[in-house]
Amino acid sequence: MAQSGSGAGAARPGAARLEAGRLGLASRLVLGHLSGRASLRARRPRTLAELRRALDRPCFPQALSSLPLRRVMALRVPGATELRPARLYLPHGKVRGAVLFLHGGGFVHCGLNSHHGICCRLARASGAAVLSFDYRLAPEHRFPAAVEDSWAALRWLAGESWRWGGGLAVAGDSAGGNLAAVLAHLARDRGGPELALQLLYYPSLYGAREVPSRRIHAEGYMLTARLMEWYAEQYVRTPEDLYHPLMAPVFAESLAGLAPAVIVPAEFDPLHDEATGYAQAMRAAGGQAELRCYPGTIHGYLNMYSVMPAGRAAIRFGGRRLRSALAG
Repeated sequence: MAQSGSGAGAARPGAARLEAGRLGLASRLVLGHLSGRASLRARRPRTLAELRRALDRPCFPQALSSLPLRRVMALRVPGATELRPARLYLPHGKVRGAVLFLHGGGFVHCGLNSHHGICCRLARASGAAVLSFDYRLAPEHRFPAAVEDSWAALRWLAGESWRWGGGLAVAGDSAGGNLAAVLAHLARDRGGPELALQLLYYPSLYGAREVPSRRIHAEGYMLTARLMEWYAEQYVRTPEDLYHPLMAPVFAESLAGLAPAVIVPAEFDPLHDEATGYAQAMRAAGGQAELRCYPGTIHGYLNMYSVMPAGRAAIRFGGRRLRSALAG
């Protein structure tokens, strides 16, 4: 269902109250499962290393996800300071264009394994070569380490993209959506590489700027306001970083001249109004920004595509938009 943008500071229709009946069945089942597990607290990760091990797991067996592809290659590609792990996903048929995919996880966790199935499906739907890149994580490597790594990977991919013809695009979910949006700014400001599209799934874009959805969906929908604060504490160096355009691209001097954007928010998500507000701001600056919000969804639903039909639909939709943009 297409959804038009709303202003960054204005509440969207129906935002004065939560309409729990509109929450999708799959979302309700997932949230109920998580809240109803009696032993969840006892099994909750107690260290950052445990958290990362627990969350860097795919929702579907990796070998089965890879079967419909021609090839999945483990690589090491340049980051800002060293070669970093990456995976290249090549679909069957004529490959057209290249996509740098950046995973979510609050800049703190997740990685190549957690987003393996997403990248497999995105490569199939787009017909493009998809590079999933493992940027450095916080708090060991704080802002702007992830940005610098991702920029180095994009420049490397731009130098290799001649192999597949077509164009070049960036994509990501949540924190990865933030990085993809930031890369679109850097590509504009640094004279390239030219991007055909930025595909942003429920991105974090506003930093210190408040939006109504952060309050309305602060609890009970997977990503909470407190968890967002914790992620920020791990990633930023000082509170001033929350106003930096490379952390919060809405604070850029201008949103004109950016690559066309396809933005896919989750409906019940503290970040919802950041996606809609950013799309409206891009349009106001003369840019192209398409919004597609799947009803009843919660933050992170792409990672649950094996049990959430909306997750599969959102990946297919993004893949189709990439295919069209990269072919042109």
